[in-house]
Amino acid sequence: MSGYFVAFVVGTRPEAIKLAPLAHALAAAGVAPRLILTGQHPGLSAADHGLAGLPSIELHCPGLEDPLAHAFTVARKLSPHLDLDPPDLLLVQGDTSSALGAARAAHSQNIPLGHVEAGLRTHDRTMPWPEEDNRVAIGKLAQLLFAPTPDAATNLDREQCEGSIHVTGNTGIDALLATLASLPAVSPRRARRASAPLDIVVTCHRRENWGAGLTSLAAALLELGGDGTAAIEVVLHPNPCVADIMHSLFAGQRGISLSMPTTHRAMIARMRRADLILSDSGGVQEEAPALGVPLLVLRDKTERPEAVACGNARLVGTSTLRLLQEVRSLAADRSALARMARPAMPFGDGHAAPRIAAIIRRWLIDQDMNAARRRA
Repeated sequence: MSGYFVAFVVGTRPEAIKLAPLAHALAAAGVAPRLILTGQHPGLSAADHGLAGLPSIELHCPGLEDPLAHAFTVARKLSPHLDLDPPDLLLVQGDTSSALGAARAAHSQNIPLGHVEAGLRTHDRTMPWPEEDNRVAIGKLAQLLFAPTPDAATNLDREQCEGSIHVTGNTGIDALLATLASLPAVSPRRARRASAPLDIVVTCHRRENWGAGLTSLAAALLELGGDGTAAIEVVLHPNPCVADIMHSLFAGQRGISLSMPTTHRAMIARMRRADLILSDSGGVQEEAPALGVPLLVLRDKTERPEAVACGNARLVGTSTLRLLQEVRSLAADRSALARMARPAMPFGDGHAAPRIAAIIRRWLIDQDMNAARRRA
């Protein structure tokens, strides 16, 4: 395998978290990983996410503009690098504008593309926008499609994607389990009396919830924190547009504390201590079931229905009335809360990265052999 290399495109913190296990698995399999940092999340540190020491380039494309314009900028700035030193495979993860821009650049220069976390769908282009369009478009361009679940693979089959589809599990679970192994052990959660406030962690950042969604969420949290139903910690998002709004809504309010954006390790440590999580994050939807922490999903539709199907999550949106009903119901019925707290692993067993690495290694060998036959 000497001489083969795979380029990883990373624009956001979730991409870094989920691609780091795969970069290490590929290196262990003898395939050299290289890193392309788009800059979508300015200040993203490769070292903070287990990607230190990899050869890398930076495109300096902060994601502060329109997402479609950002994808175009990423494609434009990445293309000269791909032309100068084309990888044997370019890998993108998920559905960001960085991933879409990189996929388009690879396609335009005839560079093979692999899509990690392929096949997630809400089947609604507006929820989320533009992510649903992004992942559909990337799926049509990729030669290798790594679906985290059978349902995701079925979506790709139905769309008649031409790339080869592989059900691998989600590399985010690999990252979660590795993080848990590095944390101190915790005592089993004890049953709490029905009158005790719920310990709730909240994150909210998706574009579909900007404006009315955040306002109605705030109304519910202020009431729940104010009447003693819950002790609420709101973890701010790195996006300053969202963080500033959340700070203005919650700073100094009774029963609510604000936390600055934190590391993945610190966030996992905080989540596992919670009685309940409220979040619109895709990563949290994957992690909460594995941690055995009940989750209320702050969205009307989700591309991760497996979390709901296994009983660990409920899809509730951001309606103030609905949120008050759901949280107060769980606060009053601790047995229902306990049933949601049974750990489940709908998104994989923590071995997705070595599975994907093995598939990529085999694919590279096959591509090399096929090329040799054509030359003979």
